Amino acid sequence: MANAINVPPIKRWQTWYMLLAFFYMYLPIGVLTIFSFNKSPSPSQWAGFSLDWYAKFLQNEILRAALKNSLSIALASVSVSAVLGTLTAVGLARYYFPGKSLYRGVTYLPLIVPDIAIAVATLVFFAAIKLPLSLGTIVIAHIVFCLAYVAVVVSSRLASIDPKLEEAALDLGATPVQAFLRVLLPQLLPGILSGCLLAFILSMDDFVIAYFTAGVGSTTLPIAIFSSLRSGGVTPELNALSVLLILASASIAAIAEAIRSWGTHD
Repeated sequence: MANAINVPPIKRWQTWYMLLAFFYMYLPIGVLTIFSFNKSPSPSQWAGFSLDWYAKFLQNEILRAALKNSLSIALASVSVSAVLGTLTAVGLARYYFPGKSLYRGVTYLPLIVPDIAIAVATLVFFAAIKLPLSLGTIVIAHIVFCLAYVAVVVSSRLASIDPKLEEAALDLGATPVQAFLRVLLPQLLPGILSGCLLAFILSMDDFVIAYFTAGVGSTTLPIAIFSSLRSGGVTPELNALSVLLILASASIAAIAEAIRSWGTHD
């Protein structure tokens, strides 16, 4: 009978270090959440529990219009990136062509290039082609980095799929398009969904690129929050909005990870 593997217990200092790290990371979020329920508009005193600030956020037409713009931009960017990112990942993994390594590096470059550099480069490009800034220009700019994130997640999923399945479908008479749609795409679906959810979060939270490429009347939610902070400082209404954004981002991230894990163990 094989001896059981003895797993050493976690040392006490490691436990305290982990707790201290979590406390350091999430203390600001905890304080933000508490004061979002503060009846008083002053962040320095507690006047009782209230949900008034959440109701006021929902009644704020400027923030609601900005939220609508952000959702429209994120949905449009992710929709295009889902198609282009998936095709990019499949092309890089399944086909060979001159300059493939260079193309792969260029595709994943937005993941490491600072946002400010992408924002300035995009703005200069739009100015060079004389394209007026609008919601459409923000979508175009967001597709640049959303595509890269979708391609990375789909590529990781694609690496675990046996290419012989597609070869078998081709040997049985399927066309390359049929083999992709009926064999490869269903297996890639968890990775595609996970990548799209991740790209959606990044698009919703983006400030720098949207700020440089936004036109008149195309204010996104992060830009509206920044403008409110500059004009009126931190208010309980913005605290409530921030809590809702944190909950939404955490939920989407959890769903994306669950889909990714489900696809990995499928």
